[in-house]
Amino acid sequence: MSRRRGRSLVRAVGALSCACACVHPGAGEGRRPFVPEGYSLVYAEDFGQPGSLEGWVFSDGSDWRWSGEGGVGSLELVGGGAFTPPHRSPRHIALIEDLWLSDFVLEVDLLQTGRQYGHRDLCLFFGFVSPTRYYYCHLAPAPDERAHNAFLVHDAPRRNLAGVMDAGVEWGEGVWHRVRLERSAADGAIRVFFDDSEEPTITASDASLSWGRVGFGSFDDTGRVGRVRIWAPEERAPASGSLGNWHR
Repeated sequence: MSRRRGRSLVRAVGALSCACACVHPGAGEGRRPFVPEGYSLVYAEDFGQPGSLEGWVFSDGSDWRWSGEGGVGSLELVGGGAFTPPHRSPRHIALIEDLWLSDFVLEVDLLQTGRQYGHRDLCLFFGFVSPTRYYYCHLAPAPDERAHNAFLVHDAPRRNLAGVMDAGVEWGEGVWHRVRLERSAADGAIRVFFDDSEEPTITASDASLSWGRVGFGSFDDTGRVGRVRIWAPEERAPASGSLGNWHR
C-alpha cells in the first residue's frame, strides 16, 4: 500500500476507532484499554485490492502475493523463496516500508495455512532496523525455547527473551485470528494477545532496540495477513538503505 493511500484509509477508520470508546473490539466491561492515551492511528490496511501491496518490502518477493480467497483480501505468504538470512532467523518477512515506530499497539488478523505440527507458526516483526537487527514474536502451538516466544536477532542467531510460555496457540484450519502486539521500548515491554484472551500468550522484556519497521511473516511456514491497524504516539521516517536489496 502506498503511504498516500494508507493515510486516506487511516482517516477513514480513525473516527470509527474513536467511536469504539477505547475498548478492545468485542471486549466486555473491565478489559484493558484499546490504546493508551496519546496514541493515534498511524497505519491501516484491509488489502481490498491487489494494489494494496504497494508500500511493502519483502525478504523475497516471490514468497508473497495478494489473495482474495473466500472474499477476504489479504497479503498471502506462499513460501518457496530463496532468501537465506545472515544468522539463524525467520526466512519469510514482509515489512511496511516507510513506517518507523518505537512504542505502538498493533492489531492484525492472521490465518495459518501450513501443515499441523508443534512449531506451526506465524510471526510479528518489530524494531526492525536491518536484516541482522530486529525483534519478532513467534506464535505456535507448542511452546519451548525455540517456539512461541519473543526473540531478538542482534548481529547473531536469534535468542529467546522469555522462559517457556505456559501454553501456545491453536491456529485451526481456515480460521482467522485477531492478534494484538503491545510494545513499549522505554521499559522493553512486549505483550502478545491472541483472540479475546484477557491474558497475553507471550510476555517478554528487552530494550536493546527501539525504533524500527513493523511487519509479518514466518520462520518457514505459510499463511495470510488481513486487516492491519497500528496506533502509536509518534512515528518517524525510516533509516535509508537499511534493507539493502530487499524486494518491493
